[in-house]
Amino acid sequence: MKARIIVTLRTGVLDPQGKAIESALKSFGLNGIGNVRQGKVFDVELEIADRGEAETVLKSACERLLANTVVENYTIELS
Repeated sequence: MKARIIVTLRTGVLDPQGKAIESALKSFGLNGIGNVRQGKVFDVELEIADRGEAETVLKSACERLLANTVVENYTIELS
């Protein structure tokens, strides 16, 4: 089984890296780009066949290491 974990900053949390990316894109003449927010993507291959168990393990991984749940949200996509 494969999973994709997407980690993004919570709404209202300042994103200086996103602002720097937005500014750089505009300096390249790429107009029409509004607010840019950056995040992280983790592609994970699991050796777990049970979908429920996989979700439990991935939630634990997110909450313990992959995401700072004080300022970040995460979503898990299983395939």
